[in-house]
Amino acid sequence: MGFDEKADSMKDKVTGKIKEGLGKVTGDSQTEAEGKGQQAQGKVKEGAEKAKDAARDVADKAKGFTEGYKKD
Repeated sequence: MGFDEKADSMKDKVTGKIKEGLGKVTGDSQTEAEGKGQQAQGKVKEGAEKAKDAARDVADKAKGFTEGYKKD
């Protein structure tokens, strides 16, 4: 996961947590729900980046494995 992607997902999770708390304190259910949604968005972004990293790792390993079988 790159730094920019990690920072973006963290920003969504933190901002969402703040909104959720603000909504709870003020009794504003819409702000609370928006906060929960933003936290979920951050978690989805984080999961997507982890999946891309895992796919890249598998592709790199497969490439290394098949290079041993190339005919000269």
